[in-house]
Amino acid sequence: MKTTLNTVSGKHIALFLLYGLLVLNPYVLMAESEHDHNHAAHHEHGEEGHEEGGVVRLTEEQMKQANIRVSRILPQTLAGAITAPGEVMLNAYATSTVTPRISAQVIKRHARLGDHVSAGDALVTLSSVEMAQAQGDLLVVAREWSRVKKLGKKVVSAQRYTESRVAYEQAKARVQAYGMTASELQNFLRSSDASLANGAFKLIAPQKGTVIRDDFVVGELIEPGRELFVISDENMLWVEARLTPTQALQVRTGAHATVTAGDAILDGKVIQVHHSLDESTRTLGVRIEIANPDDQLHPGVFVQAMITSKQTVKAMAAPVSAVVRSEDGDWQVFYEHEPGEFKPQEVDVVRTVGDKLVIEGIEPGVRVAVSGVFFIQSELAKSGFEIHNH
Repeated sequence: MKTTLNTVSGKHIALFLLYGLLVLNPYVLMAESEHDHNHAAHHEHGEEGHEEGGVVRLTEEQMKQANIRVSRILPQTLAGAITAPGEVMLNAYATSTVTPRISAQVIKRHARLGDHVSAGDALVTLSSVEMAQAQGDLLVVAREWSRVKKLGKKVVSAQRYTESRVAYEQAKARVQAYGMTASELQNFLRSSDASLANGAFKLIAPQKGTVIRDDFVVGELIEPGRELFVISDENMLWVEARLTPTQALQVRTGAHATVTAGDAILDGKVIQVHHSLDESTRTLGVRIEIANPDDQLHPGVFVQAMITSKQTVKAMAAPVSAVVRSEDGDWQVFYEHEPGEFKPQEVDVVRTVGDKLVIEGIEPGVRVAVSGVFFIQSELAKSGFEIHNH
């Protein structure tokens, strides 16, 4: 009986295995086949998407609406360039120093290093014995002049009238020369308060700009001519480039220049070519004026200057509008691979010449989009975004 049961059980197991091979295995094979098919299709689709990601195809209507124009990039005769090291300097024509004209003690500071001030802003309050004496004298002669003026020339002698007026004007001029502002003077005379003749007065900002230097402490006794503040408008700075005498001969006043400091590239122009040779470096200074609206540069920074020269050279140049930054920060153009089909090409920007950029990394005669480039770039970005989603 036991043997029969074992025989039956063995038959059942064999039948089950056979069923698995015949029934279940085809489904397994079908699943594997479908997986292989899907994998191949996905791989094929991925390859196609990658190809499309580097190409932008546009219809004639799209090109017309986006104002896309194409032009061949060929070598051109352009002004040459001279590269030289330089240093950022304050624009002396937009800089002022603030100094006292008499011995005085610092009472209070109103402005600090780095502050932006406007013309007329109070910078520091000083107190001086000389100013106190001048203020007292002014009150005395002001009262005398007020009496004489009321009496008039018919009552007082012409000499007394003139002497009183001259004494008053001189006393006013003295306190103003010492540093008293016009508004302080008016308030002082209007009050006629002798207690205000205490020698206190303010130094004010003569221009708008940034406080570049303020080398003093409160309570310090300051001598005449001591520089308390330096104020400069840093929106316009100078760069002093050092050239050899031979190079300097190729530079003219008004020539275009670019100044590079790290990632910052600023446009400028030559405003002066020095005529005196530096004995230690045997170089001539060329002064470049640059706009600095975003406060990117500061005096003392070393830079690289590229100055347009009188000589001409042959170079590959593209309109500024044809060259854009890629997502990774590199410069690129879009060349026409086929009509209406554009591909990006990375290039190196060497320098700017007027409204053109001297570039490297592209063959002469290549047709490049020179307008509507941002539309092409946006279409490329869309293509890349869709591929990323796949």
